[in-house]
Amino acid sequence: MNLKLEMIVLPVSDTDRAKAFYEKAGFRLDVDYTADEGVRIVHFTPSGSECSIIFGEGLTPVAPGSVQGLYLIVSDIEEARAELVGRGIEVGEIFHDAGGLFHGHAGGDVTHSGLGQERLAGLHPERASYGSFLTFSDPDGNGWVLQEVSQRLPGR
Repeated sequence: MNLKLEMIVLPVSDTDRAKAFYEKAGFRLDVDYTADEGVRIVHFTPSGSECSIIFGEGLTPVAPGSVQGLYLIVSDIEEARAELVGRGIEVGEIFHDAGGLFHGHAGGDVTHSGLGQERLAGLHPERASYGSFLTFSDPDGNGWVLQEVSQRLPGR
């Protein structure tokens, strides 16, 4: 069976504000459709991604800002950070984990739960693939993680 993740629903409190944010962040606007009163669907796709996000009105009862740990993979995290900052997006500083692992994103910040894990400033010391991160959130607090992957592990 071949399964492809195609869409993630983001809960937002203000559709137009979220639309402006994702346009500013460089996501491609695919659809902005009003079906009837109380239902509006806005569909964006991150550059280079096959998976999209949708948000709007009448789509989900989930609280705005409750989606965390949405990963965007980049080949050069410094370049990606500079581009987002240049677009006016508030992003965190680049970091890596002392233990080489990473355990999530919650409430706009990174959480570490394992023994020997600690968020350390800067790029992974060996610039290891899967080793460097940064975070940002949309205006409602939905949390994104950028992860640098320069060489995929086998099977990926």
